[in-house]
Amino acid sequence: MNPSATYAEALDWLYSTQMFGIKLGLEGITRLLQACGVLYPRARVIHVAGTNGKGSTCAFAESVARSAGYSTGLFTSPHLVEFNERIRVNGEMIPDADAARLIWHVRDIIETWEVKPTFFELVLAVAMLYFAEREVDIIILETGMGGRLDATNAVPKDVAVLTPIGMDHTQYLGNSLEDIAAEKAAIFAWHRPALTAPQQPEVIRAIHAAAQRMDTDYRVVSEECELPLGLRGPHQRQNAALALAALRALPHFLAGEAEIARGLSEVQWPGRFEEIAPQVIMDGAHNPPAMRVLVHSWQQAYGTQKARCIYAGSADKALDEVLELLSPIVSEWVLPPVQSPRILPPAEMAVKVATASSAPIHTPTTLAEALDELPPHTLICGSFFLLGEAKAHLHHHTAYRKTEQ
Repeated sequence: MNPSATYAEALDWLYSTQMFGIKLGLEGITRLLQACGVLYPRARVIHVAGTNGKGSTCAFAESVARSAGYSTGLFTSPHLVEFNERIRVNGEMIPDADAARLIWHVRDIIETWEVKPTFFELVLAVAMLYFAEREVDIIILETGMGGRLDATNAVPKDVAVLTPIGMDHTQYLGNSLEDIAAEKAAIFAWHRPALTAPQQPEVIRAIHAAAQRMDTDYRVVSEECELPLGLRGPHQRQNAALALAALRALPHFLAGEAEIARGLSEVQWPGRFEEIAPQVIMDGAHNPPAMRVLVHSWQQAYGTQKARCIYAGSADKALDEVLELLSPIVSEWVLPPVQSPRILPPAEMAVKVATASSAPIHTPTTLAEALDELPPHTLICGSFFLLGEAKAHLHHHTAYRKTEQ
């Protein structure tokens, strides 16, 4: 490691590894975690897979565990604004200096390897090293994609958790709901507790088969949490109940009623029906199941009031179905450009939107123009790339205005 190397340089190197693409499989990550000495963590591990609600469920579990006095490590993806969001200990993002130091450490380990780890594998290794250094009691891992061959599945877990499963990432996980569910349910571990949110019948079939292979029982968590929650939307009651069930399935986990209530009420998770200004909502719904939840949450919050919708979506998603679901609550579309090659350009998106909706469509030349005014009942939704850029712009704009005053 070059002692004069900066955090920015470390991130530049880390992001350069994205050219190796996505390589599903456990051989590479197992070798990497073993080389780092963190393949078998001292901490107890909750592993969460699913299509929607993974991040929120992880956030609830982490917040309650921390409220109960446990030291926590949280690994999630993607980040919205800062890379550090992916790795947190006791609710705090990994400091720049620690991230840089560990990135260079991992780079030194793999320098002579012929087959290089992927970006996601390297980030997981950095997280596991940081959790080991901080001696956390409980680690909560969110899968990146799928489950069976996701890098997080190389880490031994104490409890496996499945949030609602739907059609997504079909190019990697399969073309049927049962195939996708089988990939995700493959995070179940031998004789370890397994929990699932209520699922469709074909998903339950795959879950049942996975549990039989691992000689373990699974429980469907059908109840909803009735305590006050820090995250908005009726669906969060199910996510919170699933998180509590996961914690209670951990060996020797103890938490009092007051600690549980505090953890649930204080949880924060950006981009999940997040009110960033009065009646201005930001949500990362980018596939049909998530969009159904978002539309229901909007109607629960605002009744028949329609939204000025700032929207962007990835070309590889089921955009036609997503737009059909979203259209009934939209009075006006704003389709800004977003700096990602995966995002469908505004002109092409406008054609799709016009097919699904009769509401007026605007295509501003910049995202800044789209965000210049945020009247009540504005909805910023779709791709996490849009949410990340929007958050970064609004944060910078707010900070700049404060310095002027």
